[in-house]
Amino acid sequence: MNRIESCFRSLSRRKECALIPFVTAGDPSPDVTVDVVVEMAGQGADIIELGLPFSDPLADGPTIQAASFRALEAGMNPDVYFHTVSRIRSKTDVPLVLMGYYNPVLRMGLEKFAKKAKEAGIDGTIIPDLPLEEADEWRRCARQEGLSNILLVAPNTPPVRVKRIAKASAGFIYYVSVLGITGARSDLPPELSHGLEEVKRYTRKPVAVGFGISRPEQVKWLKGHANGIIVGSAIVKMLHDEFDEKGPTSAVEKVGAFVKGLKEATRQ
Repeated sequence: MNRIESCFRSLSRRKECALIPFVTAGDPSPDVTVDVVVEMAGQGADIIELGLPFSDPLADGPTIQAASFRALEAGMNPDVYFHTVSRIRSKTDVPLVLMGYYNPVLRMGLEKFAKKAKEAGIDGTIIPDLPLEEADEWRRCARQEGLSNILLVAPNTPPVRVKRIAKASAGFIYYVSVLGITGARSDLPPELSHGLEEVKRYTRKPVAVGFGISRPEQVKWLKGHANGIIVGSAIVKMLHDEFDEKGPTSAVEKVGAFVKGLKEATRQ
């Protein structure tokens, strides 16, 4: 059992929903990434998604796309990413999930990538452009290293496919709240709760929901329907804007306070 599985078991005993914030590694710098991840963990984040920047992030909206490009321009690459993860792991035991695209994995080599991820301190991976039908070899490599390979389900995924994805996914199942790309939204679809309950009919594994969630009141609404709630673009934008205006210390503190409020919403 890795950190992700242990985390969900512990939360289940407390009847609590996981808060899963996301940041892009290297935006605005590796040093700030280390500091903000440690701060989010200290403020109550249960699991943290750490984006591996890629030049063609097809599942991501403008906010995370821009963060990826800034990080790449500043020199972020898989080796720097894994070094950054190692620095984070030396400071916190929070479960860490690599969110990235298949091209860098394939280029490094699946076994090597999985081994380096595990050695750095990664607990799971989300690769949105690797469909179930083509994921067997990566799933084998991930499983060999004890990594949870987390698969995605969309609102329009047919039930028969939901069952297959749920069976193949490890750690948790990522339910995409809306069709389209990532990005903070003022309103979530009213049918979202029904979609989550439908997925949970087919599996006992935790189901976490992401894409568009940006406010504590949205977290409160979702916590009774999902086992985990993922917040990304709102945090990425806040970190960037505050860093530009007031510098790294203020940016890390502001994100930490925001995460604390989101976590409190999971308990209310």
